Amino acid sequence: MIPYDKLQRHVDNHLYSLVFATVSGAHLYGFPSANSDFDLRGVHLLPLEQVVGLDPGEETVEKNGMYDGIEIDLVTHDAKKFFGLMLKKNGYVLEQLFSPLVVHTTPEHEQLKAIAKDCITRHHSHHYLGFAATQWELFRKENPPKVKPLLYVYRVLLTGIHLMRTGEIEANLLKLNETAKLPYIDDLVERKLEGSEKGHLEATNMEFHEREYERLVAELELASEKSTLPERASGKEALNDLLVRLRISSS
Repeated sequence: MIPYDKLQRHVDNHLYSLVFATVSGAHLYGFPSANSDFDLRGVHLLPLEQVVGLDPGEETVEKNGMYDGIEIDLVTHDAKKFFGLMLKKNGYVLEQLFSPLVVHTTPEHEQLKAIAKDCITRHHSHHYLGFAATQWELFRKENPPKVKPLLYVYRVLLTGIHLMRTGEIEANLLKLNETAKLPYIDDLVERKLEGSEKGHLEATNMEFHEREYERLVAELELASEKSTLPERASGKEALNDLLVRLRISSS
């Protein structure tokens, strides 16, 4: 269960006004452990004087630690930085933007989600392929192998495949598996949720998961090749207009 009231207090106490704040990480992905921290992500708006003056404001605000009995990892970017990331093949910012676990929202948040659809390209597949490769290496190096990085491998590959085929962001592994129907996902999630005792896999399962990893990588590559998503983002002008309006409103 997500303690929205406690998370809201961090929104209220933020240094700058926020365009939105959502929950990301394991809670968004559908496999939080009892001790998982709460990844709070969002966009803040620097006041105009901190943008045009000699003393710039904080482009990125980070805060982590134990607060009100829960562990919080908060990261927000100024609107300009976040909008710039949206124009690159960055799946993270899109997942944060479209997260259904909303702590704080504004009308501009909804406008941003509408514009984001023109920022998604077939090249976002490279983000998911790269992240899956990194997590796979982490998984292979552990002895005994841990469930957590393996779940991240499957999550990002299925998110990427779904994005290439539908143009929609879906980061929840359990929802993704409703379509993918991988029979081992439920067991892996259960092991992760039960904690460290069952959070490892037997070495004999390595060959099976390596075959599945390679199969899903190939499936994502093929989905990217066949995707009807555009080659380039077309939302730059709309993002610029929104940024200007936000800056003016903060002056």
